[in-house]
Amino acid sequence: MTSLSLSTKFSLYPNSTFLQFQFPNRTQRISFPKKTQIACSATEQPKGQQKRPKKKKSVTDSEKGIDPVGFLTKFGISHKQFSQFLRERHKSLKDLTDEIFNRHIDLRDMASGFEILGIHRHPEHREDYMEWAPGARYCALVGDFNGWSPTENCAREGHFGHDDYGYWFIILEDKLRDGEKPDELYFQQYNYIDDYDKGDSGVPIEEIFKKANDEYWEPGEDRFIKNRYEIPAKLYEQIFGPNGPQTLEELEEIPDAETRYKAWKEQHKDDLPSNAPCYDVIDNGKEYDIFNVVLDPVSQEKFRAKKPPLAYWLETRKGRQAWLKKYSPCIPHGSKYRVYFNTPSGPLERVPAWATYVQPDAEGEQAFAIHWDPPPEYAYKWKNSRPKVPKSLRIYECHVGISGSEPKISSFSDFIEKVLPHVKEAGYNTIQLIGVIEHKDYFTVGYRATNLYAVSSRYGTPDDFKQLVDEAHGLGLLVFLDIVHSYSAADEMVGLSLFDGTNDCYFHTGKRGHHKYWGTRMFKYGDLDVLHFLLSNLNWWPTEYQIDGFHFHSLSSMMYTHNGFASFTGDLEEYCNQYVDKDALLYLILANEILHALHPDIITIAEDATFYPGLCEPTSQGGLGFDYCVNLSVSEMWSSFLETVPDHDWSMRKIVNTLMGNRKFADKTLVYAENHNQSISGGRSFAEILFGEIRDGSHDTEKLLLRGCSLHKMIRLITLTIGGPAYLNFMGNEFGHPERVEFPMPSNNFSFSLAKRRWDLLAKEGLHRNLFIFDQDLMNLDENERVLTRVLPSIHHVNDDNMVIAYLRGPLLFVFNFHPTDSYDGYRIGVEEAGEYQLVLNTDEIKYGGQGLIKDDQYLRKTISKRGDGLRNCLEVPMPSRTAQVYKLSRILRI
Repeated sequence: MTSLSLSTKFSLYPNSTFLQFQFPNRTQRISFPKKTQIACSATEQPKGQQKRPKKKKSVTDSEKGIDPVGFLTKFGISHKQFSQFLRERHKSLKDLTDEIFNRHIDLRDMASGFEILGIHRHPEHREDYMEWAPGARYCALVGDFNGWSPTENCAREGHFGHDDYGYWFIILEDKLRDGEKPDELYFQQYNYIDDYDKGDSGVPIEEIFKKANDEYWEPGEDRFIKNRYEIPAKLYEQIFGPNGPQTLEELEEIPDAETRYKAWKEQHKDDLPSNAPCYDVIDNGKEYDIFNVVLDPVSQEKFRAKKPPLAYWLETRKGRQAWLKKYSPCIPHGSKYRVYFNTPSGPLERVPAWATYVQPDAEGEQAFAIHWDPPPEYAYKWKNSRPKVPKSLRIYECHVGISGSEPKISSFSDFIEKVLPHVKEAGYNTIQLIGVIEHKDYFTVGYRATNLYAVSSRYGTPDDFKQLVDEAHGLGLLVFLDIVHSYSAADEMVGLSLFDGTNDCYFHTGKRGHHKYWGTRMFKYGDLDVLHFLLSNLNWWPTEYQIDGFHFHSLSSMMYTHNGFASFTGDLEEYCNQYVDKDALLYLILANEILHALHPDIITIAEDATFYPGLCEPTSQGGLGFDYCVNLSVSEMWSSFLETVPDHDWSMRKIVNTLMGNRKFADKTLVYAENHNQSISGGRSFAEILFGEIRDGSHDTEKLLLRGCSLHKMIRLITLTIGGPAYLNFMGNEFGHPERVEFPMPSNNFSFSLAKRRWDLLAKEGLHRNLFIFDQDLMNLDENERVLTRVLPSIHHVNDDNMVIAYLRGPLLFVFNFHPTDSYDGYRIGVEEAGEYQLVLNTDEIKYGGQGLIKDDQYLRKTISKRGDGLRNCLEVPMPSRTAQVYKLSRILRI
């Protein structure tokens, strides 16, 4: 049968041993409740015959292309203390991976805990539940399916229910329906996914076994399969039976192998020819082989080459309909449940750490998990493939809950209907979701996550979120997730704090286990089981929900024991002193290595206010392996200018230096003028700062409106075009959302009035529509001219007196006049190429809310053969106050 040639892949997990068979398009598991050790007999040699393995030539790190201080050498940085720290960190990483490989087959195995932990349907009509709680003495699963009984579904004693690492294992058997008889086959399996609409084939088990013996085994090969106890039974009867020897003296000496073989040969001399293995090889000529009868090597190899009879095994499996007819699920879809522990501190009920759907605060009731296992015919099926990763990232940062126009919590379905089309129309190619991972308190914006494997139930179901990701992919949008592994919520009933009754299960004890200012818990990154939990969580989202990337939130909180709340001067010693958490750095290195190995197209973004050296350098060269890092200084600078610095005192050099950041890492920098922090974290959005006085009834409305509109556009234009290859904008800020975000909380009587977006403003002609059109054209400029993917700009003109900035990026010339009053009719800017330059984007156009001071006949400018700004030619351009222009070299003049 053709199915006999299917390749079989085995995978062993150390914490709950099971065999995993992978077939095309599906995965099935055979689980065992206790740990087993599997040894290959081919590797075991009799004493005296053990072959010494050949000594392999060791491969050095340099031969593998690994240099722990490679990025320091690359940039010509010499710092003895930091170099030594990097080398010691590399050694610690090797030690950590060796420790991991003692318990896991490989790093993929380390990051796939979600395949066995939590609740999983087993083919043998049962559910298996696993949880890590090393401090607990007793574990049970309680829920509405068993009347919340702590004794009905509990872990067995000993290694059948609890291993040495603290992993608990519970088997929940499906309930036999009335009138149905138990399965004839003890290990009867059911297919719940594929062919779920098929019932019992009607072929008896005995017939399938007979078919296997007749078709699979050749005559004589199956004798010892059918009669595996024949030889031991006869030997036992001869020695201990009634006719056997009664004393040691009566026990005759066992003859040597050759004598026994001759007697056996004489006994079977008249037997018919058979395909049974040949035993004509007596021994290997060694004295200690007198009791050995060695199998013929040819017959042995023939037997080993035979494929396992998987096709017959699969034929015994029955379909989903047969299972539903005979059994009722032990935990029906939608059931509420918690895990019950008996601990030294007393009994506890917790939401399982690996739960995938949770109600964190059900109208004042204790939180509970929801078993999400919809029937295959109703489960969400993916329609669209993942888009190709673009060379430049234009990220639209979103919060699902506040994405609607009405004062309520919006759902995933609302987001799909209203926001995704807007993002596509606006010209962005990526959405970044914040607050999606389950969190108890809505007002925390999702940054105090309680259940890292669950999407927030306040927005919808897991399948609703899959639909959101799928629809985004269908529009060509990547989907990033804001991930918070730098700390965790301190909630005990729904979160991980005191999960098993102890203070050191997932987190550090003492002061180190608590964030210095935020009251959150700090993970214990040096613990293998905590690493198993966190690394598996990173792998979970791309695997289950096809997430395309992660934004790692607040890395400084985890990389330093002072949580980043210290002054940094830039001295490398500050990044390798006693306050640096080396375990956290090793976790980030492993996270990037595993993610990029398992998901080659995934994007990882680091948010670190301390600009840790090597954030975006390869891990093989001493870096942490991120694809991008965020320049947090940019938004702080713009906020400071708008709120505290008069317009005529703005420093052009400070703008350029802040936007460029560190030139060594600028090519991997993500920049934004403002993100959710300005709108949500107690601050004000730029639009609220710029237009607030207008809404307050100022008399000089037109002047303030023009100022605010001009600066809003110029800030976004220079931020996108002068920075790195990635740009981000928070939802609504592209059209100057006039209100800040304020989540419902006791201080505002739980009002939703500011927890929404004013999409209605886009339907009206005026300020907000004009700003949106400009932002849309800005995104199109990058799409058409590939601004972000070009080499970093050459900034050749910065004049603080005139408040003018100019720079070249590819064939594009960008000029900015930030002066609040002075305009220039023919401002001279240096350019390298002589030719004609066409104005392609002008912030002063009337359709953008400008005055239209530059006329159509001024859109095409020709160079002058005079040196300017150190370049061979120059261009005289009109520059009205508070405006910016983008010129493109349209024709080169040969001189």
